[in-house]
Amino acid sequence: MLRINQELTLNDLKAKISAFWDLSGGKIRALEKEYDPSKGSPVFTAAGKYTTRGWTEWTQGFQFGSALLQYDATGEDWFHNIGRDRTLGFMAPHISHVGVHDHGFNNVSTYGNLLRLMQEGKTPYNEWEKNFYELALKISGAVQASRWTKIKNGGFIHSFNGPHSLFVDTLRSCRALILSHLLGHELQAENDIRISLLDRAFQHIRATADYSVFYGQGRDSYDTWGRTAHECIFNTRDGNYRCPNSQQGFSGFTTWTRGLAWAMCGFSEQLELLKELSSDEILIAGERELIEAMILKAARATCDFYIQNTTTDGIPYWDTGAPGLVKMGDYLSRPAEPYNDHEPVDSSAAAIGCQGLLRFGLYLTGKGDEELGTHYWQAGLTVLNTLLDQPYLSLDAGHQGLLLHSIYHRPNGWDYVPAGSKIPCGESSMWGDYHIREVALYVQKLLRQEPYYAFFKAVKKD
Repeated sequence: MLRINQELTLNDLKAKISAFWDLSGGKIRALEKEYDPSKGSPVFTAAGKYTTRGWTEWTQGFQFGSALLQYDATGEDWFHNIGRDRTLGFMAPHISHVGVHDHGFNNVSTYGNLLRLMQEGKTPYNEWEKNFYELALKISGAVQASRWTKIKNGGFIHSFNGPHSLFVDTLRSCRALILSHLLGHELQAENDIRISLLDRAFQHIRATADYSVFYGQGRDSYDTWGRTAHECIFNTRDGNYRCPNSQQGFSGFTTWTRGLAWAMCGFSEQLELLKELSSDEILIAGERELIEAMILKAARATCDFYIQNTTTDGIPYWDTGAPGLVKMGDYLSRPAEPYNDHEPVDSSAAAIGCQGLLRFGLYLTGKGDEELGTHYWQAGLTVLNTLLDQPYLSLDAGHQGLLLHSIYHRPNGWDYVPAGSKIPCGESSMWGDYHIREVALYVQKLLRQEPYYAFFKAVKKD
């Protein structure tokens, strides 16, 4: 269980964050110089060098988005130029990619950040450039929304596994639909039927909250408060839910911690979004109070499960039911051990999850629940404080990764196992590197009292 440091403050992290951006910038420059883009999108490192894995192209936006986050944090023009130029040069296929559920990862991280930087005055205003970013986001959201499966009580964006498959991580792709909606766009189908992207986004959020998250209500023998299933399976003929499954976790009845982290972060962001939407605007998806209560319950459940089922310093193992954990004794009563002989930790889950904890804590405090808000906020700071130090930051200039001990696909055996080790360790991933940068930027903006970092800030509200 996480041992929350109740005394930790934002200012306590100031020096670590400053040093972090120096390290991060060097990693981005090295990857830009050394990686051959003809090999495909970099996904994870093997022996310290980024390599690819031909499954789906879901990580390229993290690569170029990282440069944009670095620019936002440091103001160094080189990073903005690289992020913008590489987005223009490589990201067009991702806008119209009908075969993936990852538009919120690829396109919000690139076109979304570029538009946000311009809206916040961090980059020069250029009307045609702005129009270009907006068009990319409009199309991306509509294309993502077209991967649609109807179920008895709504629908969801289906994963690359097919129309029967709901992935918990697709929750963050709802950002693509929401940005497209905020830009005034709709999905047009046969016979010119106009489909609200906001409605589809909230239907997907509801499906994730209803089926991917468990609430201790006896759905199965392993139903505990806040547990998540990576994948939920539906009968596409009658729209009925059939069972939990797992594409990357150990099983459908255990919790893959990166999927849990996607839920924590995604639900917390959507709570922030609700404050930006008018009651009339949200009415197409339902009553504000009911929607807020549904998302709030899911956010709290998943954040609680993370706190209860991670190590004392906040770094979880890759799956809470991983079979080797039984050999590690009371592993939750001590700090994570990334170099153990039984099961790997996943620092990328911590980087994603701690952002969810911080956002959720601040949201609750803003709603007047200071005690509960402080609980989650301090939990997020505790996890981040661990990540911004060794053995999780890669200080080796010859290692292309930034955040060490990230896991990609343990069941498939894709992760690199170094010589002399029995488990994958010491490697990085594009999503882990991006999300440690994202949460560091989030905290830095709060420290500096800069505009709040949120995906919907890409669209300026009147």
